Amino acid sequence: MYLQGNVYKLLEDVEGYWSPKIVGEVNDQYVKLAKFKGEFVWHDHEHEDEMFYAVKGSFELHFENEIVVLSEGDFHVVKKGVKHKPIAMDECWVMLIEKKETKHTGNVESELTKSLENQLK
Repeated sequence: MYLQGNVYKLLEDVEGYWSPKIVGEVNDQYVKLAKFKGEFVWHDHEHEDEMFYAVKGSFELHFENEIVVLSEGDFHVVKKGVKHKPIAMDECWVMLIEKKETKHTGNVESELTKSLENQLK
């Protein structure tokens, strides 16, 4: 696990979209890096908040009654229990901060769901 590193260089090595990689941990939180492109699945995290930070590019966070656009340098915290769906028209590089027990797609299973074991590789 990295204790320091260059976020841009680490993101260059991330393969595939919607497949976060754990690059660090702070207390009971994981720091993850991912590339977004296309549409993810609607999901929520019943007991955990989730922070999205747009490192490069932009993407939309869709909520039931709102769309939040995150551009390079923006962040947004999705509170626990809030259903959301990220969408990126073009490739976007993202940092996520989540509790270690946060499931990738909450209680929704899809072909995009990644296990914690897969995120640690």
